[in-house]
Amino acid sequence: MNTLIIAVLSFIGFIVAYHTYGKWLARKIFGLDTHATVPSEELRDDVDYVPTKKEIIFGHHFTSIAGTGPIVGPAIAVFWGWLPALLWVVLGSIFIGAVHDFGALVVSLRNRGQSIGEVAGRMIAPRAKFLFLFVLFAGLTIVLAIFGLVIALIFSYYPESVLSVWVEIPLAVVIGVWIYRRGGNILWPSIIALGVMYLAMGLGAYVLPIDLGQWFGIPLLGQTYMSVVVIWTLVLFVYCFIASVLPVWTLLQPRDFINSHELVVALLLLVLGLGVAGLTGQADLGASAPAIASDIPPDAPPIWPFLFITIACGAVSGFHCMVSSGTSSKQVASEGDAQYVGYGAMLLEGGLAVVVILACCAGIGMGIFNRTGTGANYRFEPILKEARLESAPTAIDSARLQSAPTAGEVVTGHDAWRTRYATQTTLTNADGTTTVKGGWASHALKQKVSAFVDGGGNFLATLGIPLKMGIAIMAVLVASFAATTLDTATRLQRYVIQELAQTANIKPLQNRYIATAFALVLAAAVALFQGPGGPGSGGLTLWPLFGATNQLLAGLAFMVIVFYLLRRNKPFWFALLPMIVMLVMPAWAMLHQMFNPQTGWLFTGQYLLFGFGVAVELLQGWMIVEGIIAWREARGNYPELPPLETLAARGEA
Repeated sequence: MNTLIIAVLSFIGFIVAYHTYGKWLARKIFGLDTHATVPSEELRDDVDYVPTKKEIIFGHHFTSIAGTGPIVGPAIAVFWGWLPALLWVVLGSIFIGAVHDFGALVVSLRNRGQSIGEVAGRMIAPRAKFLFLFVLFAGLTIVLAIFGLVIALIFSYYPESVLSVWVEIPLAVVIGVWIYRRGGNILWPSIIALGVMYLAMGLGAYVLPIDLGQWFGIPLLGQTYMSVVVIWTLVLFVYCFIASVLPVWTLLQPRDFINSHELVVALLLLVLGLGVAGLTGQADLGASAPAIASDIPPDAPPIWPFLFITIACGAVSGFHCMVSSGTSSKQVASEGDAQYVGYGAMLLEGGLAVVVILACCAGIGMGIFNRTGTGANYRFEPILKEARLESAPTAIDSARLQSAPTAGEVVTGHDAWRTRYATQTTLTNADGTTTVKGGWASHALKQKVSAFVDGGGNFLATLGIPLKMGIAIMAVLVASFAATTLDTATRLQRYVIQELAQTANIKPLQNRYIATAFALVLAAAVALFQGPGGPGSGGLTLWPLFGATNQLLAGLAFMVIVFYLLRRNKPFWFALLPMIVMLVMPAWAMLHQMFNPQTGWLFTGQYLLFGFGVAVELLQGWMIVEGIIAWREARGNYPELPPLETLAARGEA
């Protein structure tokens, strides 16, 4: 029952926050004006600047900011227990994340749809523009490099998800043409498209799982470039080039609108399944996972400050400021829609993160299963306690188990959570020696993603949905959101490159085709070089940088919002406190990663990571110094926008 109560209270908190705190920000602080001229009208080009109904732009904005962030982040963080993760998601999304997204959107709307980096040059100092854009460029390069790998791994682990994800693309194009060329309505076509996607999920689960490794006999990763990850990464980057240079109405908007329906349906099913499981006693959060884990292994990073960079998109994420000021601000049709899009979408993402936490704990506690067989013939079989423990029941430290295991008993409760999260377990062998298993180092990507997919599948099973189909629904949800983030990040990187090119007066890179190609070639070079898993795993090398860099970006975005309010003589305390938190916590975590005597990059010979870390910290420090210098003369001194540029001057002709 406590599982259901926590879910209901969290959702009520989000709804109340939207209608109180969110409304206060919209009316009293930002003073949204429905009659104000917005960038989508002032600079309309029907490519990037397109006035859009708030329901459609909400779908685009939400699916772009969500991606796999609110899934993977919470799925990792419950390693420390479900209570800290839950508190950070609920409180963080209401008072920090939603304020960050909403503020970045409004600031961009009031500055002709310029990115938050471009605005930094006017709100803080000209040098701040370059510093901010460079941080954006570095962060997006890492995102593009790693997400090809993430999606390729999802397609490999869950081949039933591939067909549905790719079927959505032509459906979205047809809907885009139907709306913007034929004047049709988007609602019913998008619902029909969603139905086709669910049909494709069933076909993928029972008839046609697309498994390149099985079809062509190639490895997931290997010592050559002929691997599943490399092939999928290249295919995805080609798709991203096409999607990112097309007008937003052609693919981006309709696909994201379909994805928003997919999320609503999946969330509804999850919440209903959670309710049934909670009311019937099948799901018990307290009995499934510790509120605060007490057996953290020594190789795990400390919860403070790493909780604040592990859960990003579910609470606050610097990536969101790029979406708010990069694509969404160019499509919002009225300032009055900004609260709905900016503040509301972040709260919905917080709701998704809450469900993920419950699925990874209470859902996994309902039992975990092994997938056996291949292709469409795979099935799920229970993981038995004796098989999981890998030794005789009597040889196990009884303190590690709630009760002694019996033959044929499915792993459930705390044992299921420990199994999936590889917390440290000490086994007593027959000869009296001990063996330590698990730990943070064994907490791999597959475990993070599958914890949500399998736990969510258990919730859906309580509604009578076969586990096989439930797993397919959850896997498609993860894969489609990851793909959305990938091509949105490509478009955002193109904007950043164009703005840097304008600053440096590099004419070729101001063209959207050349800028997009440059972004993807660079990302491919990072993603496909020799990494820990062979060619195609290079993005993993830089992945540890992303968490802290992403959250530092949120702190810098808050700095721009604070200066915007300061220059307009508006209250800014509500943004100043989150700014301090999001500058201190990520910097602290980065320094720990760099200089920890046991695991620090400096002491373990990871000099590439160390060098990047030093560069990011120096850029942050420089930005803060620029802010301190500009603070004294900023109050009430609001710089006017320069004369309006033509489309040709922006390189879009």
